[in-house]
Amino acid sequence: MTLSFNKRLQEICIKKNNRLCIGLDIDPDHFPQGRDTTLDGIEIFAKEVIDGTIDYCPVYKPNFAFYERYGSKGYALLERIVDYVNGRALVIADAKRGDIGNTSRQYARSILETMGCDAITISPYMGRDAIEPFLIDIEKGVFILAITSNKNAAEIQNNPNDTLPLYEKIIQIARKLNKDDNIGIVVGATQIDLMENIRRLSEGLAWLVPGIGAQGGDLQKSVSISNNNGVGIINISRGILYAGDGNLDEIINSAYQYTEQIREIVCNPVSC
Repeated sequence: MTLSFNKRLQEICIKKNNRLCIGLDIDPDHFPQGRDTTLDGIEIFAKEVIDGTIDYCPVYKPNFAFYERYGSKGYALLERIVDYVNGRALVIADAKRGDIGNTSRQYARSILETMGCDAITISPYMGRDAIEPFLIDIEKGVFILAITSNKNAAEIQNNPNDTLPLYEKIIQIARKLNKDDNIGIVVGATQIDLMENIRRLSEGLAWLVPGIGAQGGDLQKSVSISNNNGVGIINISRGILYAGDGNLDEIINSAYQYTEQIREIVCNPVSC
């Protein structure tokens, strides 16, 4: 039986008893002295992080900008990373695509079909035309930017002069389009004051929650609220990739410590 993306996400989170999403935003400028900063070195580092965390990490999220900066060779590296995960976890393409329908169809074919990512982040600025082409395969997921973690997000997404904030309009559209249970929303972990309202508005939608660690988001509230009526996955990038002195053991330990914290907050449905 074909499972929707949100069901696939739920299953792997239950299987690994975790809601952690490791952001593979690899920047060799932050590598410790002596580590190879070439594309080969980046690939080795990415695979070491995956090998050290794959047993308990259900989701990885490479940010395309960190690879596209290298042109075609960087894009090829992205493809190899997805191949390396090889279905052992889900891969979310943090690509923030969003264009008219015909263009979005090509993005969907490129990233979800050809590259084989399981989901993609989408900018909804151009309306449902920018979203619907990514929804054709119910096994593939779409995370729509609703309210992000950056400090200036409110200028557009939650402007106090708006009768209905933009993020609420986006959630309304997301729920209308979620006929095949393969839509989620991006909710920044720094937006704690809005999370209860978003939870009420977004029943049935998965959450992707960035902003823990370097951006100062609240882990406790982010985990508990985002998993209240759906699956909420907590993305951590810099807080794991550059933990301590960037030593691999410290990186793996950081990922496991976050896992333990998440497990303390979320009761695994298998054991409850």
